[in-house]
Amino acid sequence: MTVFAGKLLRIDLSSKRHFEEEIPDQYYRKFISARGLSAKYLYDELKPGADPLGPENRLILSIGVLGGTGLQGFSKWAVTTKSPLTGTIFRSITGGNFGVWMKHAGYDLIIIQGQAQTPSYVHIGKGTVHFQGAEDLMGLDYRRLQGKLKERHGPHTESACIGPAGEKLVRYAVINSGERTASRGGVGTVMGSKNLKAISINVPVRKPSPVDNARFKDLVKKQISILKEHPRRKNMTTLGTPYITTVVDGLGILPVRNFQEGSIQAIEEISGKEFHALKKAKAGCHVCMTRCGGMRDVTKGPLRGSKIDGPEYESIFAFGPLLGHTDKQFVINANALCDYYGIDTISTGVCIAYACELFEKGIISTSDTDGLDLSWGNEESVFSLIQKIGKREGFGSLLGEGVKRAAGHMGGETDFYAMHIKGLEIPGYDPRGVKGYALSMATSNIGGSHMYGRPREELSGIVDSFTEEGKGPSIAQVQKEQALEDSLIACTFGNTGLDLRMYSELLTAATGIEEFRNAESLLKTGERIVCIERCFNVREGFGRKDDSLPKRMTSEPLRNAGPSTGQVVKNLDKLLDEYYEALGYTGEGIPSVDKLKDLGIEELAKEIINDRRFLAN
Repeated sequence: MTVFAGKLLRIDLSSKRHFEEEIPDQYYRKFISARGLSAKYLYDELKPGADPLGPENRLILSIGVLGGTGLQGFSKWAVTTKSPLTGTIFRSITGGNFGVWMKHAGYDLIIIQGQAQTPSYVHIGKGTVHFQGAEDLMGLDYRRLQGKLKERHGPHTESACIGPAGEKLVRYAVINSGERTASRGGVGTVMGSKNLKAISINVPVRKPSPVDNARFKDLVKKQISILKEHPRRKNMTTLGTPYITTVVDGLGILPVRNFQEGSIQAIEEISGKEFHALKKAKAGCHVCMTRCGGMRDVTKGPLRGSKIDGPEYESIFAFGPLLGHTDKQFVINANALCDYYGIDTISTGVCIAYACELFEKGIISTSDTDGLDLSWGNEESVFSLIQKIGKREGFGSLLGEGVKRAAGHMGGETDFYAMHIKGLEIPGYDPRGVKGYALSMATSNIGGSHMYGRPREELSGIVDSFTEEGKGPSIAQVQKEQALEDSLIACTFGNTGLDLRMYSELLTAATGIEEFRNAESLLKTGERIVCIERCFNVREGFGRKDDSLPKRMTSEPLRNAGPSTGQVVKNLDKLLDEYYEALGYTGEGIPSVDKLKDLGIEELAKEIINDRRFLAN
């Protein structure tokens, strides 16, 4: 098998049928794999206005072209769909072994459509696809479920599955693979809406074979030598993402008490060193020496006595400073509870922080919260509320809709306190203190994500993070680069020390495709992916009006934020103009026909030729 499997597996849950389809060669050349291919298929197959939780929505699982080859940090996999949180195109990337097992089975993509009539799971064996009943698996958390599937189909079985919250259609439910999760955007909710509890795979190992195997092996050795000595990789292996906590606090962009402040006292209590001291074992993904994860004991709450792989920085922020405290044991246990139910820690934390601020300001009371005292730092109330969200009970059911819908339900002034962009709860970087992040999050086609384009030069102090001009081109550039990396899939933590030239060499040796030898051509692939995602959203009615920030970010200066104190985003419109110009979009943020033709996706132009918004070059 070459590095491109060349096929996709289409699973129709409504008819209990499956089909193998060839992936056209030109698709690989234009979109490479993973995020790119998935965006192309979702755009082509999903009609505008489709219900994200309806049978017509697609759930696309994908593995990168270099996955399973032995290259370090390139074996993650992605889930692409129309998000039930945002209504936009969405992609969520995760680790574990499932993606590599998918490639062993001979598929670059698995496209799931339709809706099972009863709770079901799908098992892929050697040359077989079985539709199985899952009534006896309902209600199980990811660990017990994966254990059951290994008992049935063999110890080498790998699966992608949902927990109880996915079954209940909590709008930010995750998909689990091993101890890793595709966390954001409600991808697990879409899986639950299809009555699909799990997809499991147990097939013989078929390692992909690069076209120029000798050259590829040399490049792998080069990558390993870079990783062995790189300080960032060493730091990630030792401390993992928790080391980010003190860095972000020092910049004054650590969200505290629902983004009211940018720094918190006693930050060392939740530093990377503190969490390192609690680590019981290393954890990581398939073929990755970085191994940035770590197993830790759960000592509080309903799941005390168990273990988790975590917490990552985003969970630390979401259940620590965002809720007004620095209790590391509480963070671990809140994280474990989210894992049990299968819900995204960022969205859960932001939704709870939103409720806590409304409680603080007297906008809601215990009569609204099922009797829960949501004062900042009330740990037992937070534990109870996480369970209510996971079970879709009472006040937790409202928060399980996501902060945008919760604010819409409550009405009045509550929208001011809802920290989201396009319906996706904002992660652990306050955009007021890093204006590049303000622009990247606002324009992100998946909503408030820190992983759509990271302004690394601002975060590292090379570029002034407070300036509100001249950043359109740089953010357009990092978004293209991220799209390219997501099409490979190159892990943000495992690709340390690699650059565009190295990607080019790896792809050329692996595939033999000469177009990949041109690094600038690869960057254009990244731009093509961002553009087709933008077109998907435009077709759904999104435009400049949605490339926005919460009102707090544009009107309320950051408090208690060290160097970022007093910062606010004043000129988002100017930043948007620069960004659109850099990408060749109209003033409304819509790709022009000329831009679509330049990127070689003129078929999109033909489809929308009667849409006057696209004709405004």
